[in-house]
Amino acid sequence: MPFYDESAGEFRVYYLQEYRPNDWATYHPVHMISTTDFVNYGESGVVLPTGNRWAQDAAIGTGSVIKAHTGTYYFYYTGNKYQPSESECRQVVMCATSTDGINWTKTSFHLAPDTWYYYHDDFRDPEVFRTEDGVYHMLIATGKDGRNVLAHFTSSDCYNWTHKGIFMTTLWDRFYECPHVFKMGNWWYLVYSELHREIRRVQYFKATTFAGLAACTANDNPVWPDDHEGYLDSRGFYAGKTASDGTNRYIWGWCPTRREDNNTAVNNDNGEPDWAGTLVAHRLIQHDDGSLTLGEIEPVRTWFNDDVEVSTTSASLVAGGSLALPSLSEKTHLSFTVTASSAQTKFGVSIAQESWSGRYYSIIINPEANNRAKVNFEQEGPDAMGFIPYIDGYFFSQPADRVYHVDIYIDRSVFVLYINDQVCYTNRIYGLQNKPWTIRCYNGSVQITDIRQQVNDPNQTTNLSVVEGKEGAFKRLENGQLIICRDGHRYTSMGQKL
Repeated sequence: MPFYDESAGEFRVYYLQEYRPNDWATYHPVHMISTTDFVNYGESGVVLPTGNRWAQDAAIGTGSVIKAHTGTYYFYYTGNKYQPSESECRQVVMCATSTDGINWTKTSFHLAPDTWYYYHDDFRDPEVFRTEDGVYHMLIATGKDGRNVLAHFTSSDCYNWTHKGIFMTTLWDRFYECPHVFKMGNWWYLVYSELHREIRRVQYFKATTFAGLAACTANDNPVWPDDHEGYLDSRGFYAGKTASDGTNRYIWGWCPTRREDNNTAVNNDNGEPDWAGTLVAHRLIQHDDGSLTLGEIEPVRTWFNDDVEVSTTSASLVAGGSLALPSLSEKTHLSFTVTASSAQTKFGVSIAQESWSGRYYSIIINPEANNRAKVNFEQEGPDAMGFIPYIDGYFFSQPADRVYHVDIYIDRSVFVLYINDQVCYTNRIYGLQNKPWTIRCYNGSVQITDIRQQVNDPNQTTNLSVVEGKEGAFKRLENGQLIICRDGHRYTSMGQKL
């Protein structure tokens, strides 16, 4: 739930704190972090606690923050009641206020669904924003009469709200979580997270007017904003919402963890990713036709300022050819340029080799029909499953000159790939560190140039080696001290957990 506070000159990201395990009745208090450079974040801890087990907000759900024209901050959020009776609503919209955006006081405000016959169990994720005419609007993800909808309310004072009916009926059997509305240039946007198990992506609609957004799903005849149904990223990025400092707009979401660190567990059939995960941020890029893509954040790019020595900065590869490069550190920026020989050329990057099985994972730029391509995730090697469904990217137009500028960011098990300011692909891939990465050509031929591997701290790449007898563990020097890393934790050489 990001918000740019102009008074403080910083981005504040409010989020639901997931504990594993959570308390059985009260969970997801709101925490806040803040940043000015997207590299360093200050932690404020709990800014909005849950109620007790009998309170309407025994558990807290997603909402939004706005600073009203009066200078008061309003935080609208979802109150989830534990074990409601038949006459009670499981979910209602609640509100807290603040004078500084950090210290919040809960109010008695409740917006309940039963007055307008919306669903008692789904009345959530309030999105509040102000249009140019000074009117405040609230969209709520809910349902009515067998259809999932976004309910619409308006206010002049952020406290007294008038029901305006259904703003949008969602397509087919879809449910739009975390709705988020903003204007960027001459376009209005609705960003949402599609709950449907076959999709589970952050998507968007666009229109030249606020009212035009509602028409994007009219009569179940979608007006998609681009040629890939408004997908902004892969299944590895969820619950994304944006904030702008007036110059750039950024989106924050989370990259889910997976049960048993299983890189193939990306759908309900073989293990839906766990709720919550690692915060990921991208920069929004607006194109001339109003369409959106996601790209690098400049301060993050420049943070990686130490080059790792590579064997070569350029190579020519033909079908079946590969180029192995140095082992990956905990945090690494990889960049290179690929010039493909034709629209049928297939190439990619291989990582996370499982030495005990010979399998490895590849992110492949796969040619598709009509001069398009798509990012696929595959398990390769002996007894590998090949293509991993549901975690692939979206279709995009191949560059006319066949030149792909590729940037990859790795932070522990989080993997983010950008291509030409046109493609963003986020994934959770376990087992990346202390293993080489490889550029591959599967068919056709490619010219690879400008290969760079960068870290922020040279010690990250010093004395990396596998700990004997413990697969997936490694040791390294940190400021001259030998540290053993295993099972997601850090230990001293004497075995003391850090």
